[in-house]
Amino acid sequence: AYQEHRTGVACAATLRALIEARAPIDLVGVASRFPLDEMVHVELCSRMAMECGGGTEIRYDPDFVVLDAEPGLSPLLRACELATRFFCVGEAISIPLLRATWHAARHPLPRAVLARIVKDEAAHGVFGFTVLDWADDRLTEKDRAHLGAMADLGIDFLEVQWEEIGKRPKSAPHDGDVLQWMQTDEYLDLARRALERDVLAPLRKRRIPLRKRQG
Repeated sequence: AYQEHRTGVACAATLRALIEARAPIDLVGVASRFPLDEMVHVELCSRMAMECGGGTEIRYDPDFVVLDAEPGLSPLLRACELATRFFCVGEAISIPLLRATWHAARHPLPRAVLARIVKDEAAHGVFGFTVLDWADDRLTEKDRAHLGAMADLGIDFLEVQWEEIGKRPKSAPHDGDVLQWMQTDEYLDLARRALERDVLAPLRKRRIPLRKRQG
């Protein structure tokens, strides 16, 4: 629920940046539904937590829920930076992982919640690349280098999370496990493949320079 809440902030920030960059109205129109999608997901996840015994308090600084665009950028580059970090990286990688987790879920409640999230977010995963295509002929090589650095920043954050997940003790699945998700090795293997296919390859295709990565 907290991650969906953070993504809602990210979507709203990107929407504002696109409006300020005078993006086409149809692009803005598509982006305008994303914050609402995320708020629905927050409610669904929160309600599922309550059904499973109750939520827990999460303390956070609202000024640092998401990393805003670098100060001083043009409206166009600001919009592209947010679209790159939040959508070309964050949302693009989440779609295959959410879909696989949905297929792995056994209990009808998490399956239903995940099915709704996967359905809503299908459009989120490709949106960032649509923004880059719109801006393509106005991006300089310096702009592309900046976007590449921002994409690397987002990917670094993901890889730190995956490293922490890999350190967790493994447990064998059992029939009494209501929230049966993907096993760790399976999840991490899919994450690496999805990173190359759904994030790195489309960014390279759009001439966004990326740091060479291990593995």
